[in-house]
Amino acid sequence: MNLSTPSFKAVVRLFHSISGIELSDAKRPLVASRLQKLAQDTGAPSLDHFVEQLLRERNPQDIVRVVDKLTTNETYFFREPKHFEFLEQVLARRGPSQEPFRVWSAASSTGEEAYSIAMVLADKLGTAAWEIVGTDLSTEVVDKARRGLYPMSRAEHTPPAYLKRFCLRGQDQYEGHLLIKSELRQRVSFQGANLTEKLPEIGLFDVIFLRNVLIYFDPAGKEAIVQRVIQRLKPHGYLFTGHAESLSHLRSGLRAVRTAVYALT
Repeated sequence: MNLSTPSFKAVVRLFHSISGIELSDAKRPLVASRLQKLAQDTGAPSLDHFVEQLLRERNPQDIVRVVDKLTTNETYFFREPKHFEFLEQVLARRGPSQEPFRVWSAASSTGEEAYSIAMVLADKLGTAAWEIVGTDLSTEVVDKARRGLYPMSRAEHTPPAYLKRFCLRGQDQYEGHLLIKSELRQRVSFQGANLTEKLPEIGLFDVIFLRNVLIYFDPAGKEAIVQRVIQRLKPHGYLFTGHAESLSHLRSGLRAVRTAVYALT
């Protein structure tokens, strides 16, 4: 199925109005491929017909499915390992506290980042209290994150000791997959959230992971998201961004601690 220029631009406008993410013309083949299954499921004879129907009826469930398809991105465990090394240093410096150590995976996708953090916290904090919250715009990936079931290929960068301690190897129909053990899954919560809108009441955090999401926004959008997110950062907390996402040109009220790690000024 082909997607005409007017239909593509209409989808881009709809997606931007909901997510704040600007899709470039280069994304047109990707948009077409991801909408094709949705169009087939509705019986639409063409992608243009599907888009026309979507915009005319404005069915909330159909719009959610479109947003889910266009925001789903594959990731893997222990991506950008320098962040996890720094997290270990933060935990090592932490003194006794009555408060749980809290981490927010702000664009958690299918959960690999949040569970990577959980493995580090479970290993380094022992019996001390800790909590992890994962959020994402896509309801589809939030559901996948809660299940905690992944292809083994996603865990290539996971320390072998962590795989043995925190994961179960799939058998039979789950051959080639791993399942995060229930005791770890129970320490991580996932929910939907749109970083371009008012955030849910999730409390304050010692560390916030906001990685590989700002690259999709224009400067004004980036600044708005950063300002919204750091309101959830504790006074001596840290914000982690993707290594390709510099905040130096934004009015953020943050100072760089090291590459892609920031603290409040």
